[in-house]
Amino acid sequence: MSRVRMPADVEREDKILAGLTARQLLIIGAPGIGVWAAYTSFSHLVPPLVFVIAAVPVMGAAVAAALVKRDGLSLDRLLVAAVRFVRSPRRRATGSPPAARVPSWIDATPTELPAPLDLPVRSIGDDGVIDLAEHGCALIVSCSTVSFALRTPTEQAGLVNGFASYLNSLSAPVQFLMRAESIRLDPLVDALDQAAPALPHPAVERAARAHADYLSELSQTRDLLRRQILLVLRESGGDAAHAALTLRRRAEDAVRALAVAGSRASVLTGAEAAGALASAADPSSRHVPPEGLSAPGAVVTGPITREEG
Repeated sequence: MSRVRMPADVEREDKILAGLTARQLLIIGAPGIGVWAAYTSFSHLVPPLVFVIAAVPVMGAAVAAALVKRDGLSLDRLLVAAVRFVRSPRRRATGSPPAARVPSWIDATPTELPAPLDLPVRSIGDDGVIDLAEHGCALIVSCSTVSFALRTPTEQAGLVNGFASYLNSLSAPVQFLMRAESIRLDPLVDALDQAAPALPHPAVERAARAHADYLSELSQTRDLLRRQILLVLRESGGDAAHAALTLRRRAEDAVRALAVAGSRASVLTGAEAAGALASAADPSSRHVPPEGLSAPGAVVTGPITREEG
């Protein structure tokens, strides 16, 4: 039996020539052909040294755009993203008073400025049911991602059919929310530091501490993100207790149906739902709220003493 090493990044672009992809060859080759065509056409008029001086910055920029990367993206893709950002319209969200009236001699009709979003969340139960007042109730289900890269076409078709079966079984609207959130490595680092002294061999202990140091440095020097997929179920109208019972039943059906599609789903508890809403409301904040806090509206009680028991 022979072993074949499989690269970790199976979706990496194919190398065509000299370790370069087709896109990199096109970025470098097009200016190179242009410089060579200009040299052959005007070599009898311009000294070669002038062509060299003019070609160095052009080819240098092309090579840098094709080979230099920042945050996993090449410079040409970053340039395209920057152009799209500059050309995109600007929208301002502010809570300031309404804009002043436009003078009568200006033929324009001002539009209302965007206002801060007022979520209709009245309370969040311990079971994760979100009370939306007159809009009904909602429940959030966390879903794991599904990788297609290492699966056969038959397996991929089975996963797609499983997800399609869930969509066809829906009798009420649902919402899939995909977002990126920061990853906290502090709990993992603390767990490694606490477990290292109890490891059976000094070499294993040193390896655990070295890995903890690596994770600590990684969290300080990189912006670590993970993709989060949330399934939001909502039930409007009717009795609140009946709506909550219907939501829990729909959530259980969704968990079973998504398992067929290869996604591990679980219903968020009240504290987890409150954390998801807080993180979604302020995605750019680097402040991570402390763990173990009670959910909004929860009754906070103390430990039962011996006299009370």
